Amino acid sequence: MDRSQGTEAGLLLAGRYRLGDVLGRGGMGKVWRAHDEVLHRTVAVKELTAGLYVAESDRIVLHQRTQKEARAAARITHPGVVTVHDVVEYDNRPWIVMQYVDGPSLADRAKESGGEIEAREAARIGLHVLGALRAAHGAGVLHRDVKPGNVLLARDGRVLLTDFGIAAIEGDSTITRTGELVGSIDYLAPERVRGGDPGPASDLWSLGATLYTAVEGRSPFRRTSPISTMQAVVTEEPPPPARAGALAPVITALLRKEPADRPSAEETERMLLEAMEGRAPRAAQAFIPTQQVSEEMLRGGTAVLPRPGPAVPPGPGA
Repeated sequence: MDRSQGTEAGLLLAGRYRLGDVLGRGGMGKVWRAHDEVLHRTVAVKELTAGLYVAESDRIVLHQRTQKEARAAARITHPGVVTVHDVVEYDNRPWIVMQYVDGPSLADRAKESGGEIEAREAARIGLHVLGALRAAHGAGVLHRDVKPGNVLLARDGRVLLTDFGIAAIEGDSTITRTGELVGSIDYLAPERVRGGDPGPASDLWSLGATLYTAVEGRSPFRRTSPISTMQAVVTEEPPPPARAGALAPVITALLRKEPADRPSAEETERMLLEAMEGRAPRAAQAFIPTQQVSEEMLRGGTAVLPRPGPAVPPGPGA
């Protein structure tokens, strides 16, 4: 194969998977539509193109990540997680054979609709992603790269989470090098940007950033450079979502800077269900540090006070 020209359609992998057209591209590789000539079904095949153009030591790390993706996904049994069928070797690289999903990613849908994904539909999508994350966390797997491009929207209404390529598997030694940030920076939780250990709450933060992008059509923290983006993730609050409706307080709750201040998966599920029904999730207010309370709300007795924060000692003039 001429590497300068890249992989071509029609290539037969492992005597079984014949490549068709390219479904998507990213910094790490391509995803192809392919035909499984043994089982006579359509599959998706992930090609790791980045390994062609890096040093041998980096290629080994990339290949380990690919194998880790397959192991991570194989540990999760859930209809909302893209199934990995096979891993084959070709051109001294691993290729992942996966379940084919007929439909765009959430990132593509947001671009097509100008960011005007209706709030109740975004809440429905969020519920499906949350279900996949809960299954992954229950299997001891953190996704660590939840973003619109990894949420697939099947044309039959299903929502699936894919690309566990940088997933952290409980009990596995890490294959990332010290100080290396892996993932899409503007969807990384603040604790990860600060170098802390991620947990389930980190995936929920990324879900909040993903839902913000779905309804607003733009990432809440993306700036003009990686450094300014990381600074925004750690120190800045997102602009209030204007199109999120009942989903807005849920997004705000998920995007709290400290993991302990975010709702649990169970609380998030209840709030997303309410938002999907078009009802403002009152419980979300407990996770919002400040709240504007109008005189009308006070008169009507409908105000929900925020969760109390830590006591602040009085100043010298108090």
